[in-house]
Amino acid sequence: MFRLVAASSLLLTVGFAQKPKITSQDQLPRHNYPLTGAVTAVLTNDAAYEKLAAAVRADLEKLLADHDIEDRSTLQDLHGTLLALDLHAGRYDAALRRIATIRLLDEKPATRLTGGLLTESIILTRQSGEFAHEGAFRAAFQKIYAQKLAVLPWAVVGDVIKQTKGNAEILTEALVLGNLASQFQPGVDQTGTVSGEVARVLLAQRTNLAHYLPLKAERITALSAYVAAHQKTKTDIWAARAVELPAGAKLTSVIVGIWDSGVDLPVFPAQQWTNPAEQLNGQDDDGNGYVDDVHGIAFDLKSRPVAELLLPLTDEQRANYPAMRNLTKGLLDVQASIESVEGGELKKVMAGLKPEAVKPFIEGLNFFGNYTHGTHVAGIAAAGNPAVRLLAARSTFDHRMIPDVPTREQAERDAAAYREVVKYFQRHGVRVVNMSWGGSPRSIEGAFEANGAGGTPEERKKTAREYFELSRVALTEAIRGAPEILFVAAAGNSDSDAKFDETIPSGIDLPNILTVGAVDQAGEETSFSSFGKNVDVHANGFEVESALPGGERMKYSGTSMAAPSVANLAAKLLALNPALTVAQVTDLIQRGAERSADGRINLINPKRSVELLTAGKGG
Repeated sequence: MFRLVAASSLLLTVGFAQKPKITSQDQLPRHNYPLTGAVTAVLTNDAAYEKLAAAVRADLEKLLADHDIEDRSTLQDLHGTLLALDLHAGRYDAALRRIATIRLLDEKPATRLTGGLLTESIILTRQSGEFAHEGAFRAAFQKIYAQKLAVLPWAVVGDVIKQTKGNAEILTEALVLGNLASQFQPGVDQTGTVSGEVARVLLAQRTNLAHYLPLKAERITALSAYVAAHQKTKTDIWAARAVELPAGAKLTSVIVGIWDSGVDLPVFPAQQWTNPAEQLNGQDDDGNGYVDDVHGIAFDLKSRPVAELLLPLTDEQRANYPAMRNLTKGLLDVQASIESVEGGELKKVMAGLKPEAVKPFIEGLNFFGNYTHGTHVAGIAAAGNPAVRLLAARSTFDHRMIPDVPTREQAERDAAAYREVVKYFQRHGVRVVNMSWGGSPRSIEGAFEANGAGGTPEERKKTAREYFELSRVALTEAIRGAPEILFVAAAGNSDSDAKFDETIPSGIDLPNILTVGAVDQAGEETSFSSFGKNVDVHANGFEVESALPGGERMKYSGTSMAAPSVANLAAKLLALNPALTVAQVTDLIQRGAERSADGRINLINPKRSVELLTAGKGG
């Protein structure tokens, strides 16, 4: 019997060769296409578009036919590009079938219901009959789109619809053209080519400008009516789960490392860690290699040690700070369908934005985000815990649309900085570290292409892998070598599998790492949160209020906000019982959490975890 089964298996293998499996982004083939002149010509010139579209379609269809791609997000992206091509080509039946495929691939309830809804409505309108003029078509589209929206369950899709409405309100042709030119033109000027990834972006934006943007007014009207008819605040589950440790209670100080973009520690005067062997005098008093590390350490964009724990501002940046703060608040308000003065100002600015002004505008928002990010994260980690002591470890993240060309020297310096930061945490007794950041090989490939450097896509992939491995190995080994510290990582905001994308630190699987996904105030998975087997728990990452530099407060969303909520819980458990090991803290957090029926979500419950500890059922 054994021999018969074995022989049969051999025959099956020979007769029906299995497709090669793709289990990580690194295994995906890279493509390259000739492109000269303005990259935006693909969006306006039929001949340029058709040539690129035909080549990309052939490559994507071959990729799907010849490989077994295990990652659903990647499959959705590939089919999404083909959907954009189908719509623009008038292949409506094929497009509707592809929408059905995309929805089947989506595991998130909200995006499964809303995926392809706009394209579907456009196609159904076109198929419903001939229209005497474009105005008649737009009116018919608005009616069909509104009907499609009306049957959606608000409790499931509300947040996605509000974000969709907000994005529609600020999208302009100038923003699209300026953004694409700023990101991709320098690389094209150098090489005369674009990668498959960039080609797909350009083709999708052609469909956007040709089919979606002309319906902006009708979309906003239909979306606004749906929001107005259902708008209500979701029940907030987090207040009932919160734990606040009382001042004066018998607590043990817990040092928490905020490894981020920089922290304005004077905002937390009673909760900052202090190095007793160092003074703010421009000297390295304790001889540890860091000048003025009274409350932590910092590295600049080149991973060189500097003294400032908060990124220093130029005079121009300081003068622009209030305006950038208001624009950021306006963007967040618009995406949340909140009527505000700042939201109105943002819409006004976006409406008048010229293509050449897009780059400085986006870079300004990026800089403000980086500047405020670490302080916002620190405020979440410290909330309700008088025993926490915040130690800042600043990494400087690039806010520019065209970053520096990656080099081996810089990759080695970044890897060395990873090791140094973890050693510093160990030397000073840090118990919990929050890491609301991430990087991947694809980001290095993108930096090469943006500069027109690194050779062909396959050559860029090879070099990016070499540089990335330096960081991945260094960070993994450093964390593995610090088993006494719990590292909390944000899963990421790309709505993808961090493991497949090979993102670090969220894609690293070690006993002393907890990776955190984001849910909203009701405990429902956000549309942006990354996911996968590496995501251990979920916490609130939707419109979470915390501090900005200087002490102002603002609501931010992201897994960057969810992760410090878990770091906060870990620190409180340790403040109550400093004898807990990393394994015991992790166990208390996990056992206090609640797994959803479908297994996707594992909601932390701080109150329950503390109850388990105080009842003697942990630690």
